[in-house]
Amino acid sequence: MNDLSNYRKSYEKSQLLETSIPEDPINLFNRWFHEVEDFGGSGEVNAMTVSTIGLDGFPKSRVVLLKKFSEEGFVFYTNYNSEKGKAIASNPHVCLSFFWPEMERQVIIKGIAQKTSEGISDNYFDSRPDGSKLGAVVSNQSEVIPSRTFLEDNLKELEKKFEGKSIIRPEHWGGYLVTPLQVEFWQGRANRLHDRIRYTSQSDFTWSIQRLAP
Repeated sequence: MNDLSNYRKSYEKSQLLETSIPEDPINLFNRWFHEVEDFGGSGEVNAMTVSTIGLDGFPKSRVVLLKKFSEEGFVFYTNYNSEKGKAIASNPHVCLSFFWPEMERQVIIKGIAQKTSEGISDNYFDSRPDGSKLGAVVSNQSEVIPSRTFLEDNLKELEKKFEGKSIIRPEHWGGYLVTPLQVEFWQGRANRLHDRIRYTSQSDFTWSIQRLAP
C-alpha cells in the first residue's frame, strides 16, 4: 500500500473575501481565469473536468477544453454520440471543475447542458485546423476499435477523400452550453481554513452569495 498521509502543502498565496467579490460569478470567474493566465503557470488554463451521470448510473469525469464563457454559460465541444454525449442526452445535469494549482484555486460549477445552435457549432468547426476536423470525423468516440492501426488507416482514407475539399462538420459533433446554477470558488488558505464562496442562481436572475466552511 502506498501511504500518502504525509503529502501536505500549506496554501498561502491569496484570499477570497466577500468585500472584494462581484455580485455575478461570471465576473469573478473571468478575473480568476485571466489572473491564472497572466501568472503563466498553467499550460492550459482552459482545461476543465466535465462530470456526467452515465447510462449505467455511475458518475464519470474527464478533462476537456473550455472554448467560450459568457454570462450565458460555458461552452465546450464533443461528439454527441460519445459516452458523455449520451449521458448528457439522458441527464443534462453536469458539473464542471477547474483546478489551478499555481494560484491554489478551484472553481466548481453545477449546471444544465444543452446543445449549442448548429450555426455556433459550424463556426467553431470551421475555425479548426484540417487535422482536427478530420480527427472529429474519423473517430467514433467511445466506441471499441480493433487497434490503433485501424484508426490511422481510416484517417489516411479520409485525407485522400477530402484532399483539396472543404471538410463539413458531421451532424454528430458540436457544442454544449452549460448554464450555471451554482458556482463555487475555492481559495487555498493556511491551516486548511480555505475560503469557499458559493453563488446560487435565483429566480429573478440574481445570485445569492454564501460562505461555506472549509
